[in-house]
Amino acid sequence: MKFNNPLVTGGCGFIGSSLVRQLLPLSKSVTVIDNLSTGCLTNLSDISSSKLNIVQQDIRNEPVMRKLIRNSDVVFNLACLGVRHSIHSPIENNDVNANATLQILKISKEEKVQRFVQVSTSEVYGTALKVPMKENAPTLPHTIYGSSKLAAECHARSFFRTYDFPAVVIRPFNSYGPRCHHEGDSGEVIPKFMLRILNKQPMIIFGNGQQTRDFSYVDDTARAILNAGFVPGIIGKTINVGAGKEVTINELAKIIADVVGCPNALSEYAQPRPGDVLRLFADSSLANDLLDFKPETDLFAGLKKLLDWYKAKNFSPGELLKDEKILNWITN
Repeated sequence: MKFNNPLVTGGCGFIGSSLVRQLLPLSKSVTVIDNLSTGCLTNLSDISSSKLNIVQQDIRNEPVMRKLIRNSDVVFNLACLGVRHSIHSPIENNDVNANATLQILKISKEEKVQRFVQVSTSEVYGTALKVPMKENAPTLPHTIYGSSKLAAECHARSFFRTYDFPAVVIRPFNSYGPRCHHEGDSGEVIPKFMLRILNKQPMIIFGNGQQTRDFSYVDDTARAILNAGFVPGIIGKTINVGAGKEVTINELAKIIADVVGCPNALSEYAQPRPGDVLRLFADSSLANDLLDFKPETDLFAGLKKLLDWYKAKNFSPGELLKDEKILNWITN
């Protein structure tokens, strides 16, 4: 047993729900707070453990957060609003991602939390100036999402430096896998491509498709975040978590088509997305050294797992795609 009662903000979300699954066997109990704006209860509905406590509330609710944090030994802060949301709603995005984090840090310090894991994003870097990207690479975010997440991790580091507060920052690169988002302004490229192929629709590639990403299977990402909650010697550190492999979106489309068994699947090109980062490629050697992190699932195998997950749900690609919004940074 490594934890008493860890608190996971955003625990009904994509990465959060994977983290919760890994925390449960290592904890006396696990508490999740999520307002379900992007997460959903079905992400955890298959878990019947009496050790799991889900609170449907907003992380900006100070009295609720204080009560939950008071009973927690470790806080994993994953709750956030995403990249495309920040384009149409920058004030709310910053309020949740940055301001709420500052309030949670303050409460956690006052309630003497043993460790605070701030989950950030590779979007804080903006487009890579040099690859692979180390943690000391320039942070030049393109969007309010990136800048708000950068502010949040700066708050965490400042609490460490000013108050000797036990905070650590994890910067995941792009994650994918079961329970990933295809819908609305949370929709991401891998599930959208896969569902479109399965529904015999063309994949939509924004820009020229030469932009690159570094994709990690969600359980690998969550394992690194979990380890950050107890591994010694990492307080005050900022740590990248990525697969260490660069893939263009054009290449990704071909790989997903092969995985689905439709190598001749069609693609269409559309206008570039505003604020789109053009190149991401992680140097995760620090995570390897400090968190004993090594990706266990390569891209092809992870995509096959995602396809198998969809099939096991007896899903209808057409029904799921009703929730897709192609230009998902536009509100109407």
